[in-house]
Amino acid sequence: MNQAPPSPQYLVRTGDPLRDRDTVLSIWWGNLGRTDRIAAKYDWFYLAGPHGPPLLQLLQETRSGQWVGTACAGRRRMRHRGRDLGAGVLVDLAVLPEHRSLGPALMLQQGLIDAGKEQVDVLYGFPNPKAAAVFKRMGYQHPTDLVRYARVLRHARYLRTRLPAAWLASPAGWLLDLAVACRDGWRRWHGPRLRSEWGNRVDPRMDALWSASSQGDGVLAVRDSLHAKWRFDDSPLATTRYLWITSPDGKELKAWFAVQVEDSALHVRDFWSDNGAHGLPQAYVLALLAAARAAGHGSVSVEITGPECQLQAWRESGFSERGRRPVFVRWNLANGTEPIWFLTSADEDE
Repeated sequence: MNQAPPSPQYLVRTGDPLRDRDTVLSIWWGNLGRTDRIAAKYDWFYLAGPHGPPLLQLLQETRSGQWVGTACAGRRRMRHRGRDLGAGVLVDLAVLPEHRSLGPALMLQQGLIDAGKEQVDVLYGFPNPKAAAVFKRMGYQHPTDLVRYARVLRHARYLRTRLPAAWLASPAGWLLDLAVACRDGWRRWHGPRLRSEWGNRVDPRMDALWSASSQGDGVLAVRDSLHAKWRFDDSPLATTRYLWITSPDGKELKAWFAVQVEDSALHVRDFWSDNGAHGLPQAYVLALLAAARAAGHGSVSVEITGPECQLQAWRESGFSERGRRPVFVRWNLANGTEPIWFLTSADEDE
């Protein structure tokens, strides 16, 4: 007599962000991020997104009926060669410790792929480099890397481990700081006249700037006030400020930077300018450095992937590469093979 095939050990089911809130939080608890903020993160990212509910997958152990894993793709609006794209960013893969193996993780990711085929044009994510082979096997491409660039503004701390006598670090650092500031100031003096001011909330001028600027032929997220308000102002995970770069009279917005502070470092999470997809003019980056220096920050960093025109001003302003992470992409469009992406750390979930 033929025996019936064994029942599957796990099943993947489509979740509902509102209905399954408690289930997801129970899986996250102790397994994904800081426990003191997971509920606030869920309500912000899963329930309050302006682009619709995320794609949510749940993993169930068939024997016990217990929910043991979850994965999500958050909705993002993107543009590609003048057309709108619906995108999903892969986030929050979590499996209970006793069920952590390759099989459950693959099942959850395959569930997102299947759901994405019907609901989004492209899936993208920033997985651990060790997972590269798995993502390629699942049909993802690796078109680019998200690269972290940094520029030191206060050198004393960095010199303490590089000079033969530690006491030399402070005077040497002060002299180096002064020399670099003078060089940056000389460049600014010979550039266009600009005004810089800090803000704590989005500015409606961001919409006019986005609409009037070139968006290029690559893939990039929509950078308007609706997105920035949700991504930064409404986020319970970090405090974000904006640096507005304007004309001398303060009326015309030329560029903006969304920044967050960690210790003495200023991290640029996102930015845009009137030069659009052609890249930031160096004068805007120098204005950012001057504002960061005046505010007492020791360094400035940014994470970017993009064409050379998007990187040039940062490099010419003294930013150097400090690390990189792979970006994986899976298109659901027949002609979706664009290798040029412009992404920043704002295109992740946190």
